[in-house]
Amino acid sequence: MTDFSGLRENMVANQIEARGVRSEKVLSAMRKVPRERFLPEGLAEFAYEDSPLPIEAGQTISQPYIVAFMTEALALHGGEKVLEIGTGSGYAAAILGEIAGEVYTIEFIEDLAKSAASIFADLGYDNVHMMHGDGTLGWPEHAPYDGIVAAAAGPEVPASLKQQLKIGGRLAMPVGRDKDFQELVRVTRISEAEYESEDLADVRFVPLVGAEGWYSEPTTAKAKRIQPSPADPEEQLRSDVANACEPFNSLETADLGPLLERIGNSQVVLIGEATHGTSEFYKLRSRITSELIARKGFRFVAIEADWPDAARIDHYVRHFEFPPSEWTAFSRFPTWMWRNEEVREFVDWLRIDNAGTPPDFRVAFHGLDLYSMYSSIRSILNYLEEVDPATADIARARYGCLTPWQTDPATYGRAALIGSYRSCEAEVLQVLLEVSRKHREYAEHDGERFLDAVQNARLVANAERYYRVMYYGSRESWNLRDSYMFETLKRLQDFYGPDNKAIIWAHNSHVGDAAATEMSTRGETNIGNLCREEFRDSVYSIGFGTDNGTVAAASDWDGPMEVKDIVRARAGSYEKLFHDVGLPGFLLGLRHLSSSSLRTALSKPRLERAIGVLYRPETELASHYFRAVLLKQFDEYIWIDTTQAVHPFETAELAGFPDTYPFGL
Repeated sequence: MTDFSGLRENMVANQIEARGVRSEKVLSAMRKVPRERFLPEGLAEFAYEDSPLPIEAGQTISQPYIVAFMTEALALHGGEKVLEIGTGSGYAAAILGEIAGEVYTIEFIEDLAKSAASIFADLGYDNVHMMHGDGTLGWPEHAPYDGIVAAAAGPEVPASLKQQLKIGGRLAMPVGRDKDFQELVRVTRISEAEYESEDLADVRFVPLVGAEGWYSEPTTAKAKRIQPSPADPEEQLRSDVANACEPFNSLETADLGPLLERIGNSQVVLIGEATHGTSEFYKLRSRITSELIARKGFRFVAIEADWPDAARIDHYVRHFEFPPSEWTAFSRFPTWMWRNEEVREFVDWLRIDNAGTPPDFRVAFHGLDLYSMYSSIRSILNYLEEVDPATADIARARYGCLTPWQTDPATYGRAALIGSYRSCEAEVLQVLLEVSRKHREYAEHDGERFLDAVQNARLVANAERYYRVMYYGSRESWNLRDSYMFETLKRLQDFYGPDNKAIIWAHNSHVGDAAATEMSTRGETNIGNLCREEFRDSVYSIGFGTDNGTVAAASDWDGPMEVKDIVRARAGSYEKLFHDVGLPGFLLGLRHLSSSSLRTALSKPRLERAIGVLYRPETELASHYFRAVLLKQFDEYIWIDTTQAVHPFETAELAGFPDTYPFGL
């Protein structure tokens, strides 16, 4: 039996160290990685010869010394993030995997990529991530890289690779206009625009094929993560996900056509978010919404926000009293949740899109949530002053018992419970009945604005009850809140008439079916569950998820916004599963999955992460994870592996607004 370990030691001593390679980390890696495992059958005995060897698809495995020399050229200290172009057999990537923290490797030839991925799995290189695609374009989703190495020669260093190199990082690659002979160069990035290049050695490599290599013909094939041959259920599950999903490299290039087909003729589309502060969730949600409006005739958008705040935006997008420069909505904590560049881009788009539409057919923008008693009362009184001053006087008097607590509605709830202040339920109900009684009269005056009055009256009635029940426990408060949002949706549907279509924007915890999560064991419901019971297959719910990046959130209720790093997903979670699939992003239709094994696997509960306006990484498991069955929770799931925080625009909060009960979501 061949003593490969002894041959490996001799190779390192005589072929590598003797030729001047001094990095202890490189020498140690060369001693560990079994080169024989990366060779075709019949060539293992030659694994430690001082020469390149043939592998599949007409390619070669590089000479051991060249692998060591190029790895040393990156000057790695350990723990870095490295990109490799031209995986080939996978041997060099395994060497890098012994030193770097994470290795991302790309192979143009699919069969080689599959073979290498299988070997990585067998040898336990969990930190080596394999993609089949055009290596000349790099892997931008994981950039910047501390080091980049290319095992194929191009006429010049691809601009995409240089852009993905971290400042201070190094790139090693063979370059030359002659395809048979090249110069191994090392490029160091000095600044955003400056690079320093040095020649290291004369070499001979196979051509670098791709858009920025020797062959510039564009390819229509989508880049995709190559899964190793499954050795355990999790490997099989990752493989099933990779085969079933629709991958994308960027939000702009994501193909939404199949998603729109799956949505079909749904009357209500619920679009979620895994956090209240992630730019990519907001952007892709806006893009899906604009497609639904343009291609499927959706009538209104209703968001997880206060009705009066959203009414300001509605007036703006439908060309009512607010001029284009006005943006005074969403002035209370958490201002960044809706008061950000991502939302403003959609609002501006909706205004422009509505401009060419007759007033009665313009797409509306409404709020579903019940927090702002102060704004709601003001909206009702202002409206009644215009259409019926006498009723406004009556309403003002009836609201009198509520106004002393507008700066602290929670205190009102406490006072009502101990009996020191009488409840306003009867007074608020009387106003609501009074407004409803004059429905026909008000509708004749201004049908659109009547909706504001009725909604705001209902909002105050529910908000008053909400602040009272908050002291009984979170379940009743949560259920009241989501039940109210569902009632608001139904009243909007009644207002806009038959065949209207609605788009809902809210957190995953609201739009996913609560019956498929541990919420149901606590007796909690949500708008997703209520919609499912009411509309059955005419509702389509979409959830989002991410593994890492940054998020806008606060540490404490009413605290300042911070841009926080998202902790990488925990083992046993859906987020960990989808991160390990290895794609930058994908859409996964869940309602009609064709793979029975995937349906079975996704029908088992796993942990799922939810980040709201608060994010506390130090207690993340207890604060932000819950158990869910994804297949029953959503009809569609959209994964974006690395994300960034939303971009709030500069503005001062308006004074005098009340606090809201500190839901984490």
